[in-house]
Amino acid sequence: MEIKRGIPVSPGVAIGPALVVDTEGVRIPRRNVDKAQVSLEIQRLQTALAAAGADARANQQAISDKLGEKYGAIFAAHAMLIEDPELVREIELLITQKLHAAEYAVSRTMRRHAKALASLNQPIFSQRSSDLIDIEKSVLAHLVGRTGDPLQGLQEPAVILAHDLTPSQTANLDPKYVYAFATEAGGKASHTAIMAGVLEIPAVVGLGRLLMDVSGGDEVIVDGNRGVVILNPDEETRERYLVLQKQFGTFAKRLDELRDLPAETKDGTRAVLLGNIEFPQESDHCNDRGADGVGLYRTEFLYLNKTEDPNESEQYEAYMSVLRAIGSKKPVVIRTLDLGADKLFHRSDIQLDEKNPVLGMRSVRLCLRNLALFKTQLRAILRASFHGDVRIMFPMVSTLMELRQCKMILADVKEELDEERIDFNRKILIGTMIEVPSVALMAAEMAKEVNFFSIGTNDLIQYTLAADRTNEHVASLYNAGDPSVLRLIDHVIRAAGKQGIEVCVCGEMSGDPIYTILLLGLGLRQLSMTPQNIPEIKKIIRSINIEEANQAAQEALRFETAREVNNYLREQTRRILPEVVVN
Repeated sequence: MEIKRGIPVSPGVAIGPALVVDTEGVRIPRRNVDKAQVSLEIQRLQTALAAAGADARANQQAISDKLGEKYGAIFAAHAMLIEDPELVREIELLITQKLHAAEYAVSRTMRRHAKALASLNQPIFSQRSSDLIDIEKSVLAHLVGRTGDPLQGLQEPAVILAHDLTPSQTANLDPKYVYAFATEAGGKASHTAIMAGVLEIPAVVGLGRLLMDVSGGDEVIVDGNRGVVILNPDEETRERYLVLQKQFGTFAKRLDELRDLPAETKDGTRAVLLGNIEFPQESDHCNDRGADGVGLYRTEFLYLNKTEDPNESEQYEAYMSVLRAIGSKKPVVIRTLDLGADKLFHRSDIQLDEKNPVLGMRSVRLCLRNLALFKTQLRAILRASFHGDVRIMFPMVSTLMELRQCKMILADVKEELDEERIDFNRKILIGTMIEVPSVALMAAEMAKEVNFFSIGTNDLIQYTLAADRTNEHVASLYNAGDPSVLRLIDHVIRAAGKQGIEVCVCGEMSGDPIYTILLLGLGLRQLSMTPQNIPEIKKIIRSINIEEANQAAQEALRFETAREVNNYLREQTRRILPEVVVN
């Protein structure tokens, strides 16, 4: 049994067989075989080894001819390892004695040796470790075939283990078969982490080295509450987690009882709890959890995994389906396109080779450079606004001039629709996201330009602290409780209050229970989050009075470090809802 610790990003406990995803797209389909199949497995193994050895020899010749024998020798070494009788005998023993399938026997053997070499912490041995992983992939490819994306078309339960998953890969996971996932890379507010919450799949990211220690088919426990992944758990640990699974389900059912009750403090202060969604069908999740509307509809997933852009009609229908599900009286805040950084798509005319895409051509910057793309979306949003409380929000605005440019384009689109005699809400509410420190500092001026603010804490934290939110190596720096972040949020709320406009928080911070009391105490009355988090947040709000929240916020603002802030807020939250506070 091995225990790995990472960053919890989606709650829940899952137990299941590992599906190890690598760049070769090879999946190990089973763990054991019947005794009667042993000879067949040995034969399959020998055939695959011979084919992999032939591949290595062919690569040796090709590389030697192209680059010289010095480089071809790398593949000669691969061939020698594949044909090493001791290594082959070790694999065969796992088949004959342990009744492992050939795929599993190969993976177990190669990864055991690779891990041993890597643990020596010397460059020459690390290189040999990588060679063994390459050989494993080659042999497995001949055993099970190069199957493309192993996440497509799953028909059996699995716990996905990967170095990382793209947002689009994660979006396509089927919760019916994917019990959980865990990745070596990633951070708490990465888009992959956000998608895990949307799909309500338990997930842990930022684990560091993981894949070398596990083979496909190994039993894995993913604890999305505590950020723990356990490989090959012993029986005692397994039984303990089965009990935790049951307890988590019971707790969730208790919270469901709050569905139709208002998010109101004990002394009558009302808060509005909204849902963040990626896809139209998630409107049902909002309704199931008693959301007061949609506070953030991320629209970029309409564009991903497509060979061409969605047209105006497709976008209009997507927005209308949300309105029909949520109801025309509840707000639906549609964020305009936020492509770029880790969310790239097919269009060759706006694919950019950027050294730092997070600081480059993304979001409104990209839209303002591609007006046809921008206007198509604005037309669809405006048309939908005629049928309900649709609001429009511009993301990643960094200057007052950018915001004014967005408003000018919107005005142009309104004029076009007027000329075409197409109905829309002429008084549609316009908002801007506060995600960049420059805009947070200019909040007083920005508040004069819009009807509402929405604080996107995910990007605000990373830009304030210069800590990439997808990078596990700086995970300790990326912290919502940092005093600098809290002071910026406080500044924005005060500026909005003076101008009399609404302000909401729509980043992951809004769905983290330890910050609920703080945000209420700072004056926020709107929170938008992944729908599954709404019941917990509602429970906390209904368990306190506003004076308690005000005092807690003032105390938190006095601390000088994120550790002090978070420790204090955890204690305050533990008193109210101990089930959600991790020690």
